[in-house]
Amino acid sequence: MKTLILVRHAKSDWGDARLDDHERPLNERGQRDAPEMGRRLAERGVVPDAIRSSTAVRARTTAAALAEALGLAADRLVLEERLYGASAATLRLVAEEFDESVGTGMIVAHDPGMSDLAYALSGSIGRMPTCAVAEFDFDVTHWADTVAAIPVDVRLDTPKG
Repeated sequence: MKTLILVRHAKSDWGDARLDDHERPLNERGQRDAPEMGRRLAERGVVPDAIRSSTAVRARTTAAALAEALGLAADRLVLEERLYGASAATLRLVAEEFDESVGTGMIVAHDPGMSDLAYALSGSIGRMPTCAVAEFDFDVTHWADTVAAIPVDVRLDTPKG
């Protein structure tokens, strides 16, 4: 069994127009939502073996807050430049590259790629709001096999729901 967790970064701050998009931080709501979503995962016993995050400030801050709430060591979080503005195809490629020892892998990135992949995998998740967590369980042994597999279970959790 392999579990892929997709997390759209938490709500970002648009207050400083001088900041490059890559450098935008989380706003107050985002700072509150990210650890809350990590706590919810922990309460259900869902703890990723590895996290891959976009290098954008808002994504890596979300990933770090999730990791902290889940009690994960810093070495479980790896920043991936290609996740910034990644398409669904690139997100899927990063997922396929998880080490085979990883049973549960998490990717923290951006829309529209996150929503596109969530829809492609589920057929029902139309949009991932900020800090949404989508989980996909695959009855496969290898990450590469998730490409052709249909998830046996799909869950979506959002900060508001």
